[in-house]
Amino acid sequence: MGNSCVKEVGAGIGQRVVVVLPLPPRELSPNARPHWAAKARAVRQYRETAYLSSLAVRPARPLHAARVTSRFFFRTQRRRDRDNLLASLKPAFDGIADARVVANDAGMIHMPVEQYVDRTDPRVEIAVETLP
Repeated sequence: MGNSCVKEVGAGIGQRVVVVLPLPPRELSPNARPHWAAKARAVRQYRETAYLSSLAVRPARPLHAARVTSRFFFRTQRRRDRDNLLASLKPAFDGIADARVVANDAGMIHMPVEQYVDRTDPRVEIAVETLP
């Protein structure tokens, strides 16, 4: 799945955690029609990657309400459907919740997806921050 890393900025009330993951595999796209076993494998692996990355910076107490901003960095500037990009991250959000960064993924308020170009390091950065 590639390397992932985690950054933590701030502490306490204005806490912000950024989980950096590889781009989600094609099998996680809502438009993909993979074999059920291939999709299940991709979901399991991506969720585990997000979980392990989130463990390093999970707060002492899980956040109950958090703003989540997903930033995709692609090799090309091709137009992509933002709703599908967000949907492909469902296993990552579950992994972040499994790591207890948030108490429950129902407490995540998703901001619009942002898209950028980085020809050398395609990735997705998921910023989770406490709500004011």
